[in-house]
Amino acid sequence: MTDKELVEGLIAKDGKLTHDFLFVKCRPLFSKIISYVFNYDVEYDEFVNMVYEHLMSDDAKKLRQFQYKSTLTQFIKVVATNLAIQKRNLVIEDKGTDNLYIENNDEPVSTESQLQARMDLEKLFSKMKNKRYVYVLQQLVIEDVEPVFLAKSMDITVDNLYNIKRRAMKELTRVAQQDVTSYKKGKAY
Repeated sequence: MTDKELVEGLIAKDGKLTHDFLFVKCRPLFSKIISYVFNYDVEYDEFVNMVYEHLMSDDAKKLRQFQYKSTLTQFIKVVATNLAIQKRNLVIEDKGTDNLYIENNDEPVSTESQLQARMDLEKLFSKMKNKRYVYVLQQLVIEDVEPVFLAKSMDITVDNLYNIKRRAMKELTRVAQQDVTSYKKGKAY
């Protein structure tokens, strides 16, 4: 497939072509960019979503700027690297073992079960590898932050925020199921 056909397929939002190109063909390239630019774990799917949204924003303005003076892969490399450098400080970094969930001391804990639930949630959050997921869940579910405001503060679209939330809930569910399994085996505490 030629670069021109690839560009036309991406602009036309051909799902199979887009997936094959961004998630298969560009995987080594994107993985290298991620490891080069970020000094912490970044979810591959999130990175691809960020690049894709950038390429397709404003009626695929950036993609339409491709002038075929290089290969499409080289063009994508430059665009993705520049975007990653711009956004690297906006991606939530795991800065240690501190819990991202901060207890609000102004609100008294009314029951022991609420305190236990909060401790259980913090424990599950601490077991999640992707702290960006923890941050999104904390903001949307616990703090009840409006999705529009959170997306804007994270410099992402609301649609991307919901994709992150969906993956975060899936990760939280997986961690909770592992916790239940280890508890049943007597390894929880």
